[in-house]
Amino acid sequence: MIAKPADALTQHWTDRLPAAWKPYAQLSRLDRPIGWQLLLLPCWMGLAVARTWGGLQPIDVTYAAAFLLGAIAMRGAGCTYNDILDRDIDAKVERTRRRPLPSGAVSLKAAWAWLLAQCLIGLAALLVFPRFAQVVAIGALPLVALYPLMKRITWWPQAWLGIVFSWGALVGGAATTSNFWSLPLESLALYAGCIAWTIGYDTIYALQDREDDALIGVKSTARLFGKRWRLFTSLFYVLALSGWMSAAVLAGASWPTFLFIGAVGVLMIRPMLRSIDDRNAMSALAAFKMNAWIGLAIVAAMALMPLAELLRPELGAHGG
Repeated sequence: MIAKPADALTQHWTDRLPAAWKPYAQLSRLDRPIGWQLLLLPCWMGLAVARTWGGLQPIDVTYAAAFLLGAIAMRGAGCTYNDILDRDIDAKVERTRRRPLPSGAVSLKAAWAWLLAQCLIGLAALLVFPRFAQVVAIGALPLVALYPLMKRITWWPQAWLGIVFSWGALVGGAATTSNFWSLPLESLALYAGCIAWTIGYDTIYALQDREDDALIGVKSTARLFGKRWRLFTSLFYVLALSGWMSAAVLAGASWPTFLFIGAVGVLMIRPMLRSIDDRNAMSALAAFKMNAWIGLAIVAAMALMPLAELLRPELGAHGG
C-alpha cells in the first residue's frame, strides 16, 4: 500500500476504492481536488463574463457540467502524463518519490493506457460544446504536452502553466459566441488575469520544493524570486485583479461586480499572502489551497451581471 503524500486529503472517497484501483486514482490526483478545481474555475469565469449582457442561458448548465467533467478528466490526464515524463525526477524528490510510477505501483505501460482513457473522457465532454469552442480547446493540447519540459529549460514554468491552466477562460468565451474565430475582448482580458493568478499561486506551491528543486536542477519562479518571492507574488496577484477588473469593464459590468472583485483582493488574497511562512511547507500548501476559494469568489463576481440580466424581465414585470 502506498503512503499518502503530504498534500493529499486525509479522508477522501478514493480511500474506499479496491486496492488495485487506488494507484490510478493517485496518478490522476483525485485525492487532491485542488488541481481540477483551479483548472475548472477559469472555464466558469469565462462562461459567466461572456454572458454578461445576454444573460445566462439554459444550455449553460450543460456547459458548466461538461467543464466540470472535462476539468477532472484532463487534469488527471495531465498529471499522469507529467508523472510519466518525470518518473526519474520524482524518484529523487522526497515529496514525490511515493507516487505510483517511481514507487512501482503502476507500470509505465499501464500509465499510458490510463492516460488514453482519461483523454477519451475529456473528448466526450468536449463534444458537448459548439464547434468553435472545440477548436479553441484543442488548440491547448500542444501547450499541455510541452509543459512538463518547461521546468528543465526555463525559470518560468509557472508562466507556461498559467497559459495552459487559464485556457478555459477562452473556451468559456468561445462557447457563447456565434462568430467563428471571434472571441469576446473580455475573454482575452480574463485570460490574462488568470495567467497572472496562476503564476502567483503556483509560485506559492513551488515554495515547498525549493531545496529539492535546487539539488536536482529543476527551475521555478519560487527559486528565481528567492527572498523577494512575496513581493513578486503579490505583484502577480495585483495583475490578476487588474485583468479581472478589465474583463468586467469590457463586459459592461456594474459597480457590485467591481466591489466584489476588490473585496476578494482585500479580504482573501492579502491575508492569504501574509499567512505564508516560506520556511514551513504546510503553510505554503494551505495558502495554495486557499486559491480555490479565491477563484470561486471571482466566479461569483463575474456571475453577478448575467444573473441580473436573467432576472431583469421578471423584475420589470413585477414592477409593472
